[in-house]
Amino acid sequence: MTASEPLPSVEAELRAAPPHALVATARRILADRLGAQEVTLLLADYGLAVLQPVSHLPYTGEPVPAQDGPVGSAFVRQSPVIEVLREPAAHLVHLPITVRGDRLGVLSVRLPEGAADPETVLQLGDFATALGHEVVTADQDTDLYLQARRTRRLTLAAEMQWQLLPGRGCAREEYVIGAHLEPAYSIGGDNFDWSADARHLTITVTDGMGKGIEAALLTSLTVGALRNARRGGLGLADQACLADQAVYAQYGGKMYASTLLLRCDLATGAVTAVDAGSPQLFRQRGGHTERIELDAQLPLGMFEETDYVEQHFQLEPDDRLIVVSTGVHGTRSAGGDLYGEGALRQILSATRPAPPHEAARAVVAGLVEHFGSDDLVSDAAVVCLDWHGPPA
Repeated sequence: MTASEPLPSVEAELRAAPPHALVATARRILADRLGAQEVTLLLADYGLAVLQPVSHLPYTGEPVPAQDGPVGSAFVRQSPVIEVLREPAAHLVHLPITVRGDRLGVLSVRLPEGAADPETVLQLGDFATALGHEVVTADQDTDLYLQARRTRRLTLAAEMQWQLLPGRGCAREEYVIGAHLEPAYSIGGDNFDWSADARHLTITVTDGMGKGIEAALLTSLTVGALRNARRGGLGLADQACLADQAVYAQYGGKMYASTLLLRCDLATGAVTAVDAGSPQLFRQRGGHTERIELDAQLPLGMFEETDYVEQHFQLEPDDRLIVVSTGVHGTRSAGGDLYGEGALRQILSATRPAPPHEAARAVVAGLVEHFGSDDLVSDAAVVCLDWHGPPA
């Protein structure tokens, strides 16, 4: 990766590699151009608890903590971490792999002593990003990287839900989104979705009624109907109406989906909202956390041809929005205390300096502690949005 071998040639080599051979290709490229002695791709598991090394099946590498140690530090801080090794002397460089704000994992590269100069680390960061884009593309053609993220088997309902999600994060100049779901390996009805164009960002958080496959099927229909309406150019209230009709036509009011729909004008920070059920919305401004009280309207599919009304509020630069599903704010401790009545606000305040990804994860970690077990009774979804404001 010298001046005579610019990054585009590296990207071309990665693109030309078979989907299952990206790690082997990365090892060859970095060994040839930088003398790399070892290259390891580690991907975050579904629960964000560990980072798992990618290898050929069956996997033999040992996972490392996603929140601690040099590798976990690179993942959490989203910046390179360099370890100095003594015997034999070398540098181990850990580089976060993030694609458009979605944190995938870490690339660890062992370099000869003295080779980890600032320019080389910067080039390695670009290489890690290029590799991340190819991993995302490769997921269309191979299960290797999806399997590498698993510490155990997903339930069928969870498999359906994770395939439905847009990712766990997204970033643009105007905003950063971080989101988390639990129980990650057996999620059923909770879902989040987002989409942005040049003018607007749309976010939905959906809580499908029931458990397991029934809840996953209901949520899949709901999210599909919302996407169909959104991609048809309909406004937020009409998106809710179309999804409401689709769910009612299928279930006749016997099952329904609670959904919060938000649409943010990227030029002004003006937000349009439709509260069709139970997800709750909080806003942090300065040092204050407040719940944004919206008019509670009927969940999608509860009754035939329900009309929905849009409401409006304003975001200011440096505001943070947090959406939590019923499984978060409605969960009780062993003593009967609702998480949403006190503990949730304390965690929101404590995590205000943290980036959205970590704030969302911390809310769920606090929920598990409040409940007293990681075997949550209800699905829990959290979406955290930091609003930076329109481009200067």
